[in-house]
Amino acid sequence: MVKQFIDEESGKIIEKSVINAITIDCVIFTFDNGNLEVLLIQHANGISKGKWALPGGWIKEEESIDEAAQRLLRETTGIKDLYLEQLKAFGEPGRFPLGRVITIGYYALIKKSDFDIKAGFTAADAKWFKLKDIGNLIYDHNEILNFSLEHLRAKVKRAPIGFNLLPEKFTLLQLMQLYQEVLGIQLDKPNFRRKILKMKLLIALEEKEMNVSHRAAKLYQFDHDRYEMLTRKGFIFEV
Repeated sequence: MVKQFIDEESGKIIEKSVINAITIDCVIFTFDNGNLEVLLIQHANGISKGKWALPGGWIKEEESIDEAAQRLLRETTGIKDLYLEQLKAFGEPGRFPLGRVITIGYYALIKKSDFDIKAGFTAADAKWFKLKDIGNLIYDHNEILNFSLEHLRAKVKRAPIGFNLLPEKFTLLQLMQLYQEVLGIQLDKPNFRRKILKMKLLIALEEKEMNVSHRAAKLYQFDHDRYEMLTRKGFIFEV
């Protein structure tokens, strides 16, 4: 598309090409059996047929970008009514092979058991991948994924996470494993236990794990009021 602009030096009206293509891509994290996972779709047609990518697509003229993100996620994976947080725009000139396209990144944290994933619309398949098993994705989707992971790593140090990733009742080991997966480091168990309990974020239950082969561990759940307060006010959690 060509538009008219005023040249800053001469003051004359000039014509220049402008960007007219914007898409959306979503990074959806879950935590399952001690592993942080990401939802990917396999393209069913087009120039990326058979390749894996983040769920996303084109924005309709009559919808907002938030509405488009919800629709695209629903159409490609079956996920509905999910709280999505906007990351940023990704717009390197060569990110899309057929022309200049800017994409807006979104991300979310969900419990895998809460959603029935179904490939639809332009997706041939949709499934969860462990972070370590993700290879080369289309375009700059690896960059978008890495940026969202860094965003999550920064967030975990200033706000609680886990409410949307862990079961309602969980062990301290499960919570520590979640932090290890997000941060990509090994944590000292006694030190992590001391720091997390000092935050008074957890409610200790009079229950233990059931049907486990090892010694049953004590179960906890989040204190919802405390969780919301710390989410709003923030904190510094040095691990």
